[in-house]
Amino acid sequence: MPRAMESSSKSRKESILIKYAVVSRLLVLFLTVLWRSFLQPYDTSAALNPPCLHHRDVPEDSPPLLVANSVSKTLENSVVWDSVYFLRITQCGYEYEQTYAFLPLLPFFISLLSRTVFAPLVPLIGLRAVMVLSGYVVTNVTFVFAAIYLFRVSVIILKDTEASFRASVIFCFNPASIFYSSIYSESLYALFSIGGVYHLLSGASNVAVLWFALSGCARSNGILNAGYICFQTMHRAYEAFYLKRRFFLSVQVLVTGFIRCVCICLPFVAFQAYGYYNICHGHKLDDELRPWCKAKVPLLYNFIQSHYWGVGFLRYFQFIQLPNFLLASPILSLAVCSIVSYMKTRPELFTSLGFQATEKEKRSSARLYSLKEVLEPDVITSSNEVGSRDIRQRKPSRKKDVTITTNTAAESNSPEASGYFSADVFPFVVHLGLMAATAFFIMHVQVATRFLSASPPLYWFASHLIASPKHSKWGYLMWSYCAAYILLGSLLFSNFYPFT
Repeated sequence: MPRAMESSSKSRKESILIKYAVVSRLLVLFLTVLWRSFLQPYDTSAALNPPCLHHRDVPEDSPPLLVANSVSKTLENSVVWDSVYFLRITQCGYEYEQTYAFLPLLPFFISLLSRTVFAPLVPLIGLRAVMVLSGYVVTNVTFVFAAIYLFRVSVIILKDTEASFRASVIFCFNPASIFYSSIYSESLYALFSIGGVYHLLSGASNVAVLWFALSGCARSNGILNAGYICFQTMHRAYEAFYLKRRFFLSVQVLVTGFIRCVCICLPFVAFQAYGYYNICHGHKLDDELRPWCKAKVPLLYNFIQSHYWGVGFLRYFQFIQLPNFLLASPILSLAVCSIVSYMKTRPELFTSLGFQATEKEKRSSARLYSLKEVLEPDVITSSNEVGSRDIRQRKPSRKKDVTITTNTAAESNSPEASGYFSADVFPFVVHLGLMAATAFFIMHVQVATRFLSASPPLYWFASHLIASPKHSKWGYLMWSYCAAYILLGSLLFSNFYPFT
């Protein structure tokens, strides 16, 4: 009965969460339209749409690209910043070198929807407006699913439905909300990244690899999700080799983990090879080759980020960029506080890379430490049968029972056994730390707000602060921060002014 009630509570919370996610997207879209109707965009060049570089003869009966009516103009004028690149890639493919900084998953989904579901609208508003509409549908719908998966992951990790629900609602109104409702890749990345974590925690590792690989097709930082596989593989190999003394099983775990990591990174590497073939292949003279083509490891993505956008280690540390550091300071402060708080509470996990987690934590349903599902089913079944037989045949010892009961009670009452400070959160905190350091020291720091917005521990820590009686004021501050950035982001971003 308690398990049925818990399942019912989760379903009810998930239904409510879906409503919050939908309302949050409608709110952001409403604010975008509102601010756009009141203010004149700073840059109106986004509406320009020259013919594709590789122009081909268009059949006479082909659908029109542009149709002059109010609906099509409204949709086309809403395209700003990186959305221009994504739509241009959808329409014309990868024409220029710098367009290879934008990965192909979002253009693929936009093209798929515009040529199937919304194809009947092409004669009415034009192909380009249909692509814009498809882009908005893709990003907003995938955001709703990302919120659902975050709730499911949070329930597994935190083992607290209320805390998981709070964290997911905060995500619905996160400070980077404008990018989750615009034609940006944040929603797709969040869906496949968080969804991949859910499948990994549920024991479907191969499905998780596929989702992580798709996250790498949406954003380059998707390859960092291979770190979850590495963490799981490391602990499983340790258990197999040192605890169970099974050498071949440990080799199997290591080989399987390595192959899975390769599969996660493969789509991004394949896209780099695709860029190399299009730009570098066929040029016999060195004078015709781009500088990165001559490198021993020709990485197109790194060259584009450095050459066109000035991305590099400490290259953004200039006095003129101080306003951008201030703009990113709230999300970076939240990330640093969440990491430091976890380190102070569980220092043994950081010093041991998680190996000093308690036995109860290692047996957690999150499956990050346990080797159980890797073992053959007959081995598990037989061991369970033996254990059950021993329990039936053995008379209970009062001393042992008292000891076991005491230890179990101590573990269940321990603050580390569940919630934000559990051992299951540790790999997520490490992932967040790596992302935050990258955003602060290497990237354009103002991008940190949306770059870190898909990191679950941020919302778990925020949920922990809001629920803590000692930090009640943080709840008001957290929601004020989210509301301010939603208003500011929808105002500035929609009118082509700089925002993260």
